[in-house]
Amino acid sequence: MYDLYHGWVLTFRGNLSYNKGMYDLLVIGGGINGAGIARDAAGRGLSVLLVEQGDLAQATSSASTKLIHGGLRYLEQYEFKLVKESLNERERLLRAAPHIIRPLEFILPHDASLRPKWMIRLGLYLYDWLGERTILPGSKAVDFKKHPSGSPLQKKYKSGFSYTDCWAEDARLVTLCAMDARDKGAQIKTRMQCTGIFVHGPQWEAQLKDRLSGEEERVQARCVVNAAGPWVWDVLEKNHLTKDSHWRLRHSKGSHIVVPKLYEGDHAYILQQPDKRIVFTIPFEGDYTLIGTTDTMVQPDALENLEINQEEIEYLCAAVSHSFQTPIRAESIVWTYSGVRGLLDSDDDNLSEVTRDYKLDLMMHDHHAPILNVIGGKITTFRKLSQQAGDKICKALKKGGGAWTATSPLPGGDIKNADFEAFLDLKGRDYPFLPDALLLRYARTYGTCMDLVLDG
Repeated sequence: MYDLYHGWVLTFRGNLSYNKGMYDLLVIGGGINGAGIARDAAGRGLSVLLVEQGDLAQATSSASTKLIHGGLRYLEQYEFKLVKESLNERERLLRAAPHIIRPLEFILPHDASLRPKWMIRLGLYLYDWLGERTILPGSKAVDFKKHPSGSPLQKKYKSGFSYTDCWAEDARLVTLCAMDARDKGAQIKTRMQCTGIFVHGPQWEAQLKDRLSGEEERVQARCVVNAAGPWVWDVLEKNHLTKDSHWRLRHSKGSHIVVPKLYEGDHAYILQQPDKRIVFTIPFEGDYTLIGTTDTMVQPDALENLEINQEEIEYLCAAVSHSFQTPIRAESIVWTYSGVRGLLDSDDDNLSEVTRDYKLDLMMHDHHAPILNVIGGKITTFRKLSQQAGDKICKALKKGGGAWTATSPLPGGDIKNADFEAFLDLKGRDYPFLPDALLLRYARTYGTCMDLVLDG
């Protein structure tokens, strides 16, 4: 076992003799929303089966900008509800998993030609005020003549602002939710494709295919959750279930590039662009800088095997070169990744203004078999989305306990006061033989579960 998390995922695959009887809930999709809903429902006492045709977090949930944030730019679109909910979730998630989620300072250089200083100051004041905040510091003005964050920037920037959001290991966040769901009794099956669902009496019957062995079998569930992300409409269409749907989906491709480290320091930059979008530069894996993201329309028939294109590379390189003293060139790129977002269509012409909010569409097929479709959303709000989904499911099934995830840590996250530095110091004393770099890697990757790795 070369990695504890990989070992746990293999454990999911190894147990193929799951109950062939009735489940309360079948979840289709192993991204952040599917894993979060499985965790929430299992913790309420429901019997849960989650199936994912690939690996956990294989698509959108491992291709994000890896931020737990309120979405400062959404204030310009008057998305106050979404921003408030996101800001409230920010510290809840930080407390739940302080090993894989950590505070990150953002520097916003002021460009008077794009937005006046008073508008940015007002936006940051709202950002500080809208959400619950006890751990993260508030925003402040920054003088680049005195603050070290000004050194890599072009001299045209005299001042800016600082605020704090959080950075997250997005794919590990999905894995932790799946682990917690499993620990609470859920069955988690990767490489298991749901090839069809249909009503069988008062419940659903699903045809499943093991993509490794080719074996097929059927299971029954009282409720289905369609959490297929960008493919949520495909699930309905292939099973002839679209007639009762009153929403539309749009697909947005987001691409990122990684280059050798652009600057010293642990802070990120949020760079305003002439087209009113923003681009982040984020410290990544010690020696690199992550730059993203783009926002381009993708047709539903082109969602597989997405790759960055030349136009996106040029856009991201220009975005950084517009603000930094050292220009970024395509030959500097060491890695790229792209993902697709399934967005709830809000009829905006500009794709970047399409809402990042979500919709939970509960359909009672033939008036008695419920299916809950999860449309849109972002990684920051997955827990709240999952809780609301749990409420709807329990009400439809007339079964299950109340909400519980708001104050419950994820595996490895039971770190006292969410103080990672104190935890790291404690583990350094527990394991004095570990080199500092390895100690930090284990602590960041596994949290309190690192004791399982080092047992014996």
